[in-house]
Amino acid sequence: MQREHWGSRVGFILAAAGSAVGLGNIWKFPYLVGAEGGGVFLVVYVGFLIAIGFCVMIAEIALGRHAQANPFGAFKRVGGKRWSIFGLLAVLTAFTILSFYSIVGGWTIAYVVKTITGGFSGYSGAEFESHFGELVTSPIEPIVYHAAFMAFGVLIVINGITSGIERAAKIMMPLLFILLALLVVRSLTLDGAMAGVRYFLVPDWSHLDADMVAAALGQAFFSLSLGMGALITYGSYLGEKESIPNAAGWVVCLDLLVAVLAGFLILPAVFAFNMDPAAGPGLTFITLPAIFAELPFGIVVQLCFFLLLFVAAITSAISLLQVVVSFVGEEFNVCRQWTTVWVGVAIFLFGVPSSLALGVWGDVTFYDMNIFDLLGYITDTFFLPIGAIATCLVAGWVSYDKFAAEVTNEGQRPFAYLTAWKWMCRVAAPIGILWVMYEAIFGA
Repeated sequence: MQREHWGSRVGFILAAAGSAVGLGNIWKFPYLVGAEGGGVFLVVYVGFLIAIGFCVMIAEIALGRHAQANPFGAFKRVGGKRWSIFGLLAVLTAFTILSFYSIVGGWTIAYVVKTITGGFSGYSGAEFESHFGELVTSPIEPIVYHAAFMAFGVLIVINGITSGIERAAKIMMPLLFILLALLVVRSLTLDGAMAGVRYFLVPDWSHLDADMVAAALGQAFFSLSLGMGALITYGSYLGEKESIPNAAGWVVCLDLLVAVLAGFLILPAVFAFNMDPAAGPGLTFITLPAIFAELPFGIVVQLCFFLLLFVAAITSAISLLQVVVSFVGEEFNVCRQWTTVWVGVAIFLFGVPSSLALGVWGDVTFYDMNIFDLLGYITDTFFLPIGAIATCLVAGWVSYDKFAAEVTNEGQRPFAYLTAWKWMCRVAAPIGILWVMYEAIFGA
């Protein structure tokens, strides 16, 4: 059966950018900037995004396109049977991450629904905190929204690459940028917003330490959806005439643009209302709704914001779902429609304990972590870094000639930084990723 390909270069870039642009950019990045010292974190983050993230992204896309297969098949064809375990790890990583990522995606749907139906009318800051606690600890409500989120992903992926994922990306990614731009304009016009802008852009080098650098490297690396098989899978549908470095460069730039715009949206608003920029994950679901409640037409602003969060979440979710669907479909020769439905159901069911862990199963812990936190810790600390290191080693050492030919389109599109890319894959990126792992496991 002939393999599908992206209908256009723009379609691939938007889909790959959608995979990279997720809750990590709009939810996690701003509170990390707030907690890690503002502008200095941004400077280090951008440096790592370009130096390491860009190089690993090229390797993942090249691996997928050369092998024309899902991550398991790609590692097996390029590195041999003993390397296929890392492809299987990538599939397992995508499956696991989506199971609890969908829980958070469901929260965005809940907030959209409650905003539209007037469920937040008259709420104050304390009431938003109470509501969020009630939502996430409920044994039923978040699971219903988790199911709705997974259903959205299944409905998109079931239609294939061009008619499903690419078509959705061409609609949702422009919508994301429009919503983000409108919200940034509103945030920057608040009284006192410039204090947040200064905090975001002006580096305070006193905050520069090993923990902050490790956090910046980790965010730069993980915000690009590296190590989970998504870009290997998307790369396998890329036409042979396309320039991989050029496409990867566009994806990195769009990912960075969304992260920076999210910073301009959230930090000025937080400073304008004298809120804590280091409020952590609650910044998105507690602090910001409290701020929106104080604004003229705040309900409209809040609706736009949570629609933005949903779009960012679903574009990443469909890339993770496609990883698992492509693996099952190709390795077991099952049609896309049935594969997508049953994989979606399996991921939904696997995610239910993560939702219950925030409420009625909160006392069930492993190594002092509930199920939700444990899965996040395992994937972030072990699965993602190991998968990315394996990609770097295959690209830089095991099959460098094959990768070099893929990156340069058999010499037809010379890549000026090919030598630098080779040594980044061989040495610098693996060392940097190992350092992040070390800090995550042994750091304070």
